Amino acid sequence: MSEIRETNLSYLILAQRLIREDRAQALYRLGIPDGIADLLEALTPSQLLRIASGSQLMCRFRFDDELVWSLLADHGRSAERDEGSARRLHASILMAGKFDEAIQP
Repeated sequence: MSEIRETNLSYLILAQRLIREDRAQALYRLGIPDGIADLLEALTPSQLLRIASGSQLMCRFRFDDELVWSLLADHGRSAERDEGSARRLHASILMAGKFDEAIQP
């Protein structure tokens, strides 16, 4: 439970910082809609602690696409460094597209 609490608190603090620094980028990186960002940004320190102390992990992995995992996990298969960068860029583009799909009404 203490590991979950620490992970939750770290995530919530990071989320607030990202939202306050660059909201558009935070929405993309965290994979959250605008309304959730409003809620996270408004949380007080005591609310953060209370939420973090729950038994459920607040963050989740968004890599549920086999293609994205294969692009990200291609450890040195290619001889060219640029090809690895292109694969990571392709994975980022795919993940960004999934975020756009998630926030469209």
